[in-house]
Amino acid sequence: MPLCPRVLRIYLPVAPIRLMKKTLLFWSGGKDSAYALHLLRQQNDVQVAGLLTTVNRPVRRIAVHAVREKLLTAQAQACGLPVKRVAIPDPSNNEQYESAIGTALAEGLARGINVVVFGDLFLEDIRAYRERLLADSGIEPLFPLWGRDTRELAAEMLAAGVRARLTCVDLKALSAPFAGREYDSQLLAELPDEVDPCGENGEFHTFVYAGPMFSRSIAVRTGKVTERDGFAYADLLLTE
Repeated sequence: MPLCPRVLRIYLPVAPIRLMKKTLLFWSGGKDSAYALHLLRQQNDVQVAGLLTTVNRPVRRIAVHAVREKLLTAQAQACGLPVKRVAIPDPSNNEQYESAIGTALAEGLARGINVVVFGDLFLEDIRAYRERLLADSGIEPLFPLWGRDTRELAAEMLAAGVRARLTCVDLKALSAPFAGREYDSQLLAELPDEVDPCGENGEFHTFVYAGPMFSRSIAVRTGKVTERDGFAYADLLLTE
């Protein structure tokens, strides 16, 4: 009777399973959220499923930044992602804001979203507020830019090809002519010492029209600059 050959069993180590982070990016249209998207796309365990943006009704502008909704649509097309528009009244209070965001988060969770990404840099109270907002949602907050030196980060974004314009400036921090200006090394050099290079204290807000997160640039021009409630707003327009 022939002998049965010995079966050699080789046990290979099993790599731990890494759960994919299916994310929504909290999108303001500005440089920080845009650069966060660029960094997220370099991570193998992150799938960016879409953008989440609060839009004031009936004026149809991105909240706080006051950018026209048409420009938001152009950004979403340029980065190849769907955008969830969360409608809030203008003006709105915290209760209205949190109710609208809560509904959007519940819808995201039902679609498999398990992470929401924010472009915040160092404001502890803002981060704590966002963490409380998501605490009972089943969704994890993620802050990929948190703790970065903002002067170094600003230079890094420009070197990577991020191009943006200032859409809104706080007149307590900057003069009205800064509204509509290009966010570049010249502007950074002219900022007063007390103004954060990334505007993280609310000194200014931006609109990104080009960068490594986009497949193409967005042609924009600066329209009328208006002042209201202590801020100067540059009305950016698509160049037809």
